[in-house]
Amino acid sequence: MISSVTKKACSHCHLKTTCMPQEVSPSDLSRIENVISSRLKIKRGSTLFYLGDAFVSLYRVRLGVFKTCLTTQDGRNQVTGFQMAGEILGLDGIVSQHHTCDAVALEDAEVCVLPFQSMETLSREVVSLQQHMHRIMSQKIVHDQGVMLLLGSMRAEERVATFLSHLMQRLHAQGFSRSALILRMTREEIGSYLGLKLETVSRTFSKLAQNRIIHIQRRHIEIINPEALQRIVNAATCR
Repeated sequence: MISSVTKKACSHCHLKTTCMPQEVSPSDLSRIENVISSRLKIKRGSTLFYLGDAFVSLYRVRLGVFKTCLTTQDGRNQVTGFQMAGEILGLDGIVSQHHTCDAVALEDAEVCVLPFQSMETLSREVVSLQQHMHRIMSQKIVHDQGVMLLLGSMRAEERVATFLSHLMQRLHAQGFSRSALILRMTREEIGSYLGLKLETVSRTFSKLAQNRIIHIQRRHIEIINPEALQRIVNAATCR
């Protein structure tokens, strides 16, 4: 289920430092706030947009976690990414003007709606906004390149270690703990994203725990030996 909620001023949002350009005047900030038209609340399991939907807006995740996924020709559900608070959903629709995946809430979530046409027009007048949009798209390209490396050359342990490391970095950038998190995605969804079977993901988590690199309690994960985790990641990237 999706419902509208009262939009608060961007200047009062706890994600302002990640969502907004770093150097923006009060008058330009007001113009940006006027373009960001609304905020939506999405219940866990609900879909924000579907593959094939017309592309109208980008969505900034304010609360919660989403997965993007699509159905392959053989009927499998393939997870293509996870988006957390402060990150953007919907970039896939810019080229073809239609979304190329589904976006599903993994927990109760909120997003701010950024009408793309209006944002694009305003960015021509507000240079800092244009630079910010370019930075977001560049980060997406770099992330996708990292995923290609992840799936193309890494062993199972390296894939899971890199996934956890990147997840921690993204959460820390939003002000969360550098060493502990709650996995909002299932082991099966992680496996789909990493190109691994469920059994392999579970076995790899258990191995990392047995080696005292992580501590697992259901979906709670604590990194207890970040240096060892990073060595696994470095071994993959240096090969």
